[in-house]
This record gives sequence, C-alpha cells and structure tokens, in this order.
Amino acid sequence: MSQAVVHALEVSELSKTYGVGDRAVAAIDNLTFDVEPGEFLCIVGPSGCGKTTLLKCLSGLLRPTSGAAYLEGRLIDKSPDGLALVFQEYSRSLLPWMTVGANVRLPLLGQRVRKQERKSRAAEALAAVGLTGFEDKHPWQLSGGMQQRVAIARALAYQPHLLLMDEPFASVDAQTRADLEDLVLDVHARFGITVVFVTHDIDESVYLADRVIVLTHRPTTVKEIVNVPLTRPRDQIETKELPEFMEIRGRVIRLIKGTDDVPAGVAAAYEEVGE
Repeated sequence: MSQAVVHALEVSELSKTYGVGDRAVAAIDNLTFDVEPGEFLCIVGPSGCGKTTLLKCLSGLLRPTSGAAYLEGRLIDKSPDGLALVFQEYSRSLLPWMTVGANVRLPLLGQRVRKQERKSRAAEALAAVGLTGFEDKHPWQLSGGMQQRVAIARALAYQPHLLLMDEPFASVDAQTRADLEDLVLDVHARFGITVVFVTHDIDESVYLADRVIVLTHRPTTVKEIVNVPLTRPRDQIETKELPEFMEIRGRVIRLIKGTDDVPAGVAAAYEEVGE
C-alpha cells in the first residue's frame, strides 16, 4: 500500500477577506499550491496583490477566512514549530538592547534548549552568515546588511524545516542585496531548508528559485507557476547572462503585466505544476 505524499507546505483553497459587508475587501482568493521538501520557491506579483497577507497566513500570524495551509501535513492554525520567518524590516525584528548573540539565541529559549547548545547553535548560525566575532556587538553597531544577516542567523539557529522570507532585501543597497542573495543560496544548499521567498524583484526571483509563483491582481490567485531549470550553484554574472535566464525573466514580467505576447516556443519550455 503506497503512502500519501507529504509536502513541506500545502496550501489548499486559501482565502482571506478583511472586513464584512459592503466594506469587505478580498485580499487573496482560493490560492492552491504545494512546496516540496528542500525546494526554493519565490512568490511575485503586482504591488498590493496580497503577498504579505499570504505569508502571514502561512506563518500562522493571520487566520484565513477559508481554506487552509499545512506544514508537513499539520494544519497551520497558529505559529507552528519548525517554521521561521524573516521580515523586510530587520531593524524592527532585532532587539537593540540585546547583543547579536543574544538576539540569535532568543527563539531557542522557547524550545527549552540547554544553555550550552544555545551557544553552540548560535555560533554555528553566525558562522554560516559570516558574522563570527560579532556576538558581543549590538544591532545598532552593524550595517543594514549585517543586521539582516543576524536576522537570518536567528532563523537558522532555530533549525526550521520551512523558512519564510518577506522581501528581506528590499531595504538594502544593490551590492548588499546581491551578497545576501548569494548568502541565502549558500544557506539553502548547506542546510537543505525549504524556502518560500516573497519579492518584488523579478531578477531576484528567477536567480534564487526552483519555481516562481506569479500572483494576479487582488483578489489574488495563482496566475501561473513557472519552473526555473537553471543549474546550481548560480552566479550573479554568469547565471544572469544566460539566454535561459533572460527568457524566464521575460516570461515572468509578461505574466505580471498581463500581456499575452509571449514569444512562440517560450511557453512550451516551462511546465506548470501539476502536469
């Protein structure tokens, strides 16, 4: 007898409406998709389409109006064990009166992890993001990019099965953003964490992802799921100069803009999930 497939994340007919009656606003509508263990999935869509609302529902911070999401087969009805979330506003997620090390160790207190293991896991996570030696600094003593590395290290120390990232590099400069993209790819490869990454940046989504989910305008639903069959490891210059990268990038842009003039043969090069 075959066993049922357990996805890392399963989203089933998920909807969220704010308000009631004439003031009701449907943010997301009937979203359905799966994420496989170890996959890097990016989510893009028009501005204001409900990407952050979706991520809040997936993290258990917001209860959907209908439908459900499941983490490894378990219903997400509150913030679940095994899930970590990295926000865009890193300066608000780090506690400025705590040292870098204390910030990274903080979520482990709720896991009742022993003191020595907390220190060990924090040190390993900080090493993974290139911040060994900064344990005793405070967040306000670090650059924006370094602060976001601390936020990522804190998520890694928690040892999540699923890492949700909500436009985490939107507030840093272009060079720091490229460095952080490569850092996340390295972390993903080394630790095998499943990643769901929300971004406005089309190039970033194609560069990072195994698949890109393109959302529609509000009320948001899945417009298309585009495979990204680019080899790994990826390189900021070589990968982005590939004809395949440019084709996928163009396809995602056209989907977001709602144009139908996709070049002949391009559509056939990518498979939609479920086929």
